[in-house]
Amino acid sequence: MFILGNFVAAAAVVIGYALKFYMWVIIARAILSWVNPDPYNPIVRFIHNITEPVLYPIRSRIPYLGGIDFSPIIVILVIVFLENFLISSLQRLAFILS
Repeated sequence: MFILGNFVAAAAVVIGYALKFYMWVIIARAILSWVNPDPYNPIVRFIHNITEPVLYPIRSRIPYLGGIDFSPIIVILVIVFLENFLISSLQRLAFILS
């Protein structure tokens, strides 16, 4: 059973890093929205393509309030929730299985 526990622990670490990376990409997207970046820049296109599928459904449900887009804040809050709930649960499950 310890192999399954190690697998779950490793999955928790990988998911944690993926969530942290995605949170930083969302922050970069928010910062890029303050300036007028070159839309043909490959990095700008990558950030836009990777964040738009998550931000668009939230943006379509929550209107702009005073010209401020709250969808990145909501996504970051969801990521923080997942980090605290999902990662902690997986680590505890891994400890129980070990």
